[in-house]
Amino acid sequence: MTALTLSTAAAPGLRADAIVIGVAKGTKGPVVAPGAEAVDKAYDGKLAGVLETLGASGAEGELTKLPAPAGFKAPLVVAVGLGAEPDAKSEDAGYDAEALRRAAGVAARALAGSKKAAFALPVDSPGALGAIGEGILLGAYSFDVYKENGKDPKAKNGKAPLAEAALLGGKPRDAAHKGAVARAVAVTEELNRARDLINMPPNDLTPAIFAGIAQTAAKEHGIKAQVLDDKALTKGGYGGILGVGGGSAATPRLVKLSYSHPKAEKHLALVGKGITYDSGGISLKPAGHNETMKCDMSGAAAVFAAVVAAARLGLEVNVTGWLALAENMPSGSAVRPGDVLRMYSGKTVEVLNTDAEGRLVLADALWAASQEKPDAIVDVATLTGAMMLALGSRTFGVMANDDAFRSAVYEAAEEVGEPAWPMPLPEHLRKGMDSQVADIANMGERMGGGLVAGLFLREFVGEGITWAHLDIAGPAFNEGGPFGYTPKGGTGSAVRTLVRLAELTAAGDLG
Repeated sequence: MTALTLSTAAAPGLRADAIVIGVAKGTKGPVVAPGAEAVDKAYDGKLAGVLETLGASGAEGELTKLPAPAGFKAPLVVAVGLGAEPDAKSEDAGYDAEALRRAAGVAARALAGSKKAAFALPVDSPGALGAIGEGILLGAYSFDVYKENGKDPKAKNGKAPLAEAALLGGKPRDAAHKGAVARAVAVTEELNRARDLINMPPNDLTPAIFAGIAQTAAKEHGIKAQVLDDKALTKGGYGGILGVGGGSAATPRLVKLSYSHPKAEKHLALVGKGITYDSGGISLKPAGHNETMKCDMSGAAAVFAAVVAAARLGLEVNVTGWLALAENMPSGSAVRPGDVLRMYSGKTVEVLNTDAEGRLVLADALWAASQEKPDAIVDVATLTGAMMLALGSRTFGVMANDDAFRSAVYEAAEEVGEPAWPMPLPEHLRKGMDSQVADIANMGERMGGGLVAGLFLREFVGEGITWAHLDIAGPAFNEGGPFGYTPKGGTGSAVRTLVRLAELTAAGDLG
């Protein structure tokens, strides 16, 4: 990954390939953002005008390159858009952390192949510094290991990612500044690990391989790991996971990752859907819907990354991650529409559609997590196309059995820059899952399908346990072009939200 350094050096004398500055969209044209004063001075205070002549407006995601002024040791100035200029009369007149994060990501991606860049973006707090660091590290991400020019795992389309980023305005000896950057590194390294897993082809990421990767990381970071293979799952009665995984030669796994802190007073459980490939099973997906189904384990990847990040940050909270891993394939041994599965909880489920498989593996994992009686459970899953229809491709839905907790999860997501939206669990939709032969069916009304899935999952949460469900079907995998710090492919959606929830739990600020 790109190395982050803190520097109090002045931009003109810094040896680098480029100096990155911010430009905002003002009422009368582009405005040079704080942090770039020395650069603007070298242009005789006319940098905004020069940028406007070059077509810059300060709009978010906009990037303009121009030669550095005479006397600068860096040959290039990169101006990146921050969006609307903050209202100077506002109590919080600084630049939004997410705007800084996205701008830094755009610049880092554009500077692939460079050895060093100096980022002179607005820094008015340790939080701003951390956001810039996150944006750089996320924006510089690439996944080219399967390409001929990507034999070097650091290669990015033939160019290595930006090697070093100096954060100007960051004080190397300031504990708060160092802490903000250290947090950014820990969280983004694990988020990028999640991206790697999501992008891996399914022939190289079976449930067993995923479980092995989790075990290796757990050992490295002092996390306890327990893996139930198909034999242990059969003995334990995990009918949901076994039913979904029964059609594949790659047998299922349930992974439990336990991070504990001696001073912890709270326990947060995280549950992730880990369908390493989803063909739809016997209810086969139509043509055109299979190609990206390697991403159906994004929830498990997010949970895995969040638990490791919590351990790296030394959070004073116990965090348990449950990875429900299976491959959903059609075969003579696959579960059929009409089959009835006896779940780990003892409830029976009539399977009406084998492509509604994520809720089946999650149900077993939710019940397993409930047996430890955590203070809260949060599950994460690429669960329904219906949620994408409702919220689009960049926003995930948040459902919960407690309104206050749902609001807290939504606010945490917004705080870290992950677009989310609170969704209801209407009781009238539950009746649609009534079954004549089992306790519940895995399908209900077609309209409101994302909410129906949430109601199904709620049936498998232990009594009295606060629970939230994140349906990340939209933002988990970006099929379009890169934007901000988000690459094409796996995004690592929900990792930062989960880490923030762990931090809030440790601080006693989450229920």
